[in-house]
Amino acid sequence: QVQLVESGGGLVQPGGSLRLSCSASGSIASINGMGWYRQAPGKERELVASNRRSGSRDYADSVKGRFTISRDNAKNTVYLQMNSLKAEDTAVYYCYTSTLSGNIYWGQGTQVTVSS
Repeated sequence: QVQLVESGGGLVQPGGSLRLSCSASGSIASINGMGWYRQAPGKERELVASNRRSGSRDYADSVKGRFTISRDNAKNTVYLQMNSLKAEDTAVYYCYTSTLSGNIYWGQGTQVTVSS
């Protein structure tokens, strides 16, 4: 079992920045990938960014050049630096981790609202 605790969401004006954090505990040695999904009202959950154990990273086209995912393995924490935020980035952001055995674990979600 892996437990995930997120922090860093909030209200920000368009063009602003936020940094999300997600700390993992439990069966840390089994963690493979970590990353972020988001879900806006009335929309399906979508992958925002992922960071594999190998260090490779992927981003949704809509956030490329604006968001950066990073991972501190010593702290078992993954971060999402979000810059140049837009109204369409408003969503609940969920941290996830995938294990070497193929299990997926989710954080509780943190609200990000971009509005003037």
